Amino acid sequence: MADVPLNEIIGSSPPEQQDPRWQVRVRGLSKSFGNNLVLDNLDLDIERGKVNVILGASGAGKSVLIKHFMCLLRPDTGHIWVDGTDVMALDPQALSKFRRKFGLVFQFAALFDALTVEENCAFPLKEHTKKSSAEIRDIVAEKLGALGLQGTQKKYPGELSGGMRKRVGLARALVLEPEILMYDEPTTGLDPLATRNVDEMILDACARYKVTSVVISHDMASVFRIADRIAMLHNKRILAAGTAEVIAGSTDPFVYEFLRASGVGAVQRIAGGGT
Repeated sequence: MADVPLNEIIGSSPPEQQDPRWQVRVRGLSKSFGNNLVLDNLDLDIERGKVNVILGASGAGKSVLIKHFMCLLRPDTGHIWVDGTDVMALDPQALSKFRRKFGLVFQFAALFDALTVEENCAFPLKEHTKKSSAEIRDIVAEKLGALGLQGTQKKYPGELSGGMRKRVGLARALVLEPEILMYDEPTTGLDPLATRNVDEMILDACARYKVTSVVISHDMASVFRIADRIAMLHNKRILAAGTAEVIAGSTDPFVYEFLRASGVGAVQRIAGGGT
């Protein structure tokens, strides 16, 4: 399969003109920490309602990139649009409201060990809403039930498996009904069965709650199971972007070697029509 030019993959219309297909649009983003240039004039689009995977080696800058989406970091240069809004132009009050669009599922769930599952999931609602205790309890119970975590409300994180902690982290992210869910290396440290369960969790959450999902990963088996779109981050920029089939069939030397070293040669041959 021939490579698709990046400007065709991510859309060539002016990013300041809202295109409903793309929920997040990044143009010309550069970020340094001291003398360390992490991202360099990067362009990226995130497709609404789909599972978007940002793929790259460890240390490539994937976590740094997604932190810019909700202005947890600000770029040295460049622009980020979310639903057509230039997030760099928001004042502090508007930015606080804007961040409610996002839910973040941390790499190791980042649960409070001294709080029960119910208390962990209730925490965002207590901090950011004026809902009653009964309303909060009902919301938490609904989200836990939807994720197969019935009966865990009074358990502590230390009593749960790694996969269950990931699900509690997702339930906590969902209680504020975000439009965009971001997952930071969600399968790190999990065995193959738990990894597959987390993959199914991501797909189910995207379908059930109609959210846009952004997953950063270097777990190739997981990526090809869940991704509607993949963006390959390498050398501080998006090297290639498109469907799994486009990425698997890429003839770019780095993409080819990255996939081959990751053991997904069979996927590549199928996508490319080889034997």
